[in-house]
Amino acid sequence: MPSVDLNADLGEGFGVWELGDDTAMLDIVTSANLACGFHAGDPAGLARTSRAAAERGVRIGAQVSYRDLAGFGRRFIDVAPAELTAEVIYQIGALQALARVAGSDVGYVKPHGALYNTVVTHREQARAVAEAVHAVDPGLPVLNLAGSVFFEEAQRLGLRTVAEAFADRAYRPDGTLVPRHEAGAVLRDPEQIAERVGRMVQSGQVPAVDGSSIDVRVESICVHGDSPGAVEIATAVRDRLLRDGIELTAFA
Repeated sequence: MPSVDLNADLGEGFGVWELGDDTAMLDIVTSANLACGFHAGDPAGLARTSRAAAERGVRIGAQVSYRDLAGFGRRFIDVAPAELTAEVIYQIGALQALARVAGSDVGYVKPHGALYNTVVTHREQARAVAEAVHAVDPGLPVLNLAGSVFFEEAQRLGLRTVAEAFADRAYRPDGTLVPRHEAGAVLRDPEQIAERVGRMVQSGQVPAVDGSSIDVRVESICVHGDSPGAVEIATAVRDRLLRDGIELTAFA
């Protein structure tokens, strides 16, 4: 039976501010990209979310970002490579401790927001992030878009790469994501998203905003936990994949 991983960005509340419904999402997804405190997430909240993930057998991933709480990690920062490497190591280490106390572990690393999009093409920062992951644990897989320079740098170091596709984000013709500030960048309709994901997984293609069809490699599918209607979207995607005979399981 073919299989795919379903992941979501979780643990993104901060103090009294709650973002998304982590509990409901953890009952749907197979992997949880937990914030590490630089763009969102506080220690107590991340400890709770780590425990909840561990109780459900959901794999925990470190969602590393620029140091940008005010901008939710969605602003590019021209940070020096050595500094970026140290900051990514710091974030993985913080979540690793919380996950282990919860009875689990960090199983992979995924950049967040602007850092995710930057390392698709910015080789210097891609190398800095890859070197950070390798320094912490060469066995940690990394998530990003297939064909990114981040994957090239990760593979050069012997890291496993996991190709990710997005359920609720629009694509440009070159295979990159439409920036969030542009109209239509974030998709909202659960049934349309589920239909799109079904085609994506079955055919390895997704429509771009100009109407063209682009090739995508799909080992893990992301549904953003902070999107309005995230639970309904994730449920619709899960149900569609199961109807298509696709097993939902964390990537091996």
